[in-house]
Amino acid sequence: MAAGERPATMRAVQYSGYGGGAAALKFVEIPVPSVKRDEVLVKVEAASINQSDLMTQKGMMRPFHPKFPFIPVNNVSGEIVEVGSAVREFKVGDKVVSKLDFWTAGGLAEYVATSEKLTVARPAGISAADAAGVPVAGLTALQALKAIGTKFDGSGTGGGADVLITAASSGVGTYAVQLAKLGNHRVTATCGARNLDLVAGLGADEVLDYRTPEGAALSSPSGKKYDYIVNISNKNRWSAFRPRLSSHGRVVDVAPNLGNFVASVATRFSRRKKLSLVSLKMSKEDLGLLLELMREGKLRTVVDSRHPFEKAADAWARCLSGHATGKVIVEM
Repeated sequence: MAAGERPATMRAVQYSGYGGGAAALKFVEIPVPSVKRDEVLVKVEAASINQSDLMTQKGMMRPFHPKFPFIPVNNVSGEIVEVGSAVREFKVGDKVVSKLDFWTAGGLAEYVATSEKLTVARPAGISAADAAGVPVAGLTALQALKAIGTKFDGSGTGGGADVLITAASSGVGTYAVQLAKLGNHRVTATCGARNLDLVAGLGADEVLDYRTPEGAALSSPSGKKYDYIVNISNKNRWSAFRPRLSSHGRVVDVAPNLGNFVASVATRFSRRKKLSLVSLKMSKEDLGLLLELMREGKLRTVVDSRHPFEKAADAWARCLSGHATGKVIVEM
C-alpha cells in the first residue's frame, strides 16, 4: 500500500478509565495513525494479551499511565503497509513482529504505527498468531535464563544445572521450560494438575502440582536441590525458595512481590544463596533469536485460545480468569 492509499479510519478497542475489566473495552472508529520518520505502519494480523496489559488497566501505574482513552496490548504481528522516510531495514509488504512501546501501546487495532527499533522480521513459516505470542512472554523467559548463563546449546556457565521453573503453564513459563531444555538444564516445573502432561511434553523432567504439599513446598520428587529457580509466580516467597536451593543457588524472579523485592536487596552481595530481579528489556537480537528458534522447530508458542477481533473482550476476560494456559491471541 502506498502512503496515499492508506485507509482514513480503522477499528480499535480502547478503555477510558481504570478498572472495569473486559466490560470496559469499547470498539471505536478512529483515524489510522500517521508514521514518523523512524516508524512503520503495520496492518495487524494478530495480537497477544499479557499480564502487564491487565495490570495497566487495573491501575498498576496510576496516575502516570495510561493516558486515556487508551488502546491496550503491545505484542503484535502483521504486515507493513507504509514506512517512514528514515526506515532502512523494512519495506512495504514485509511480515513483522513488534513489541510496541509500553507507554503508547495500540495493539488492539487494525493498524498500528511502531518504531523500527521495536520491530523484527517474521520468518516464513511462522504464523502471525504464534509470532504475536513471543515478544513479552518469550523475551522475559529468554532473558531470565540468559541471566543464569544459559547459551541454549549447553555451553554456558549455567548449562546442565538443576533448574526449577514456577508457573510453568503460563505464557512465560511455557517458553521458559522449552528454552531451559535447549540450554541442557535438568528442569523441575510447577503448574496446576490439568497441565501436568502439557508441561512434561514441553520437556520438563519433573512436574509438580502446585496445589499438593510437595508442590507448595517446591520439593523435587528426586530430592535434589536447585542451582537456579526461575520464579514466574508473584505468590511464591523467598522463605520457600531458600531451603530448596543448593549451597550457592540463586533465584531469578521476573514477578517479584514485596517480600521478594526486599530479599533481592538483602541478598544482593551474598556469596551463597541469593535472589535477583530480572526486568524485561526490548532487544531486537533476543527477539530475532526466539523467532529463529521457532523457525527451526525448536520452540513453539502454546496457544490457550484464539479470538476474532470482534470478540476481543472475551480474550481479555479469558486472561483475567487466571486459567489461561500459554498465550491468548486476538486475530484481526
